[in-house]
Amino acid sequence: MIAYELYLYDPINGYRLLGILPERRRNPKRVTKRSVLNWAEKYFGTDLNLKEVFFLEVRTDRESIRAS
Repeated sequence: MIAYELYLYDPINGYRLLGILPERRRNPKRVTKRSVLNWAEKYFGTDLNLKEVFFLEVRTDRESIRAS
């Protein structure tokens, strides 16, 4: 399973993990950097400065996502 680890840059503490969003789209052509960041903004709040957010695509198994 593909998931996205989202990080926010904090000038004092450096980068911190915002959260992990599992990919649910079946069509990989629909996945873009903008679409992932829009999802992050919708999930974590519109007060995010998306210029300070980045994400890493990671592969994981379903059990580890459900457990967290």
